[in-house]
Amino acid sequence: LATTMTAPLTEIEAALRALAPRLADRACGAARVLGVHLEGPYIHPERLGAQPPFARTPSLPEILALHRLAPIRVITLAPETDGALALIPALVDAGLRVQIGHSAASYEQACNALAAGASGFTHLFNAMGAFHHRQPGVVGAALAHGEQAELIPDLLHVHPGAMRAAWRALPRLHAVTDATAATGMPDGDYQLGRQTVHKRDGAVRLADGTLAGSTLTMDQALRNLVLLGLSLAQASACTSLYAAQYLGLVDRGRLQAGAWADVLEVQADTLQLRRVFVEGEPV
Repeated sequence: LATTMTAPLTEIEAALRALAPRLADRACGAARVLGVHLEGPYIHPERLGAQPPFARTPSLPEILALHRLAPIRVITLAPETDGALALIPALVDAGLRVQIGHSAASYEQACNALAAGASGFTHLFNAMGAFHHRQPGVVGAALAHGEQAELIPDLLHVHPGAMRAAWRALPRLHAVTDATAATGMPDGDYQLGRQTVHKRDGAVRLADGTLAGSTLTMDQALRNLVLLGLSLAQASACTSLYAAQYLGLVDRGRLQAGAWADVLEVQADTLQLRRVFVEGEPV
């Protein structure tokens, strides 16, 4: 999913207008973009992470207007912000998956969001309150009640021990890269929305040292998950099947008759990438 950042509304509108033709068709040799993840701007201003300070109060007409510009498949909300909890049923009815993220919500507020129809968590552990045994917060709600959540398995955003705890607690945890324009590029300065970020030693950070997205690729995510102790089949599900299931797609993320032939071929011993097929086309 093409993922937005928190920004002034006019900039988000411009991004979605530019995305619309790319969502309508797949260019030869390119990936299929399946929709938009509206990660900002409806987040808590104190849980921005690396997002710029343009958080907004959510509005159903405003979100549906953005949805008309380009199909939003997933939206991140901080359920404790004004009016957010009440919007969740209407957003679900409109076909959006609502994720809890960039949030200062309590455990109770997060549970209320799940009861209202929220179904996922945006990059679990990151940009949300830390778990405490008397104040479990969003992380506690995810571990206790979640079925699906995102996780960034770059071995920088989340400690391996926390990742293993999440794998045991959530039955369908799926990997996201959170990758930026610095991915695959040499060390140096790059743009992340309005902000300049610096890539060094495989990490992307703001000037103050805050992690600002990643340089992770999904094939490296697969290798990292196997390194953590998941079987190849489990790691493959976490990097393909579970995300497709979360989006309600029955023809993606699996090797079976009638599904699109989106296939990565890797070396048996090192899991290094050998070939890529997108919808049956070698790229």
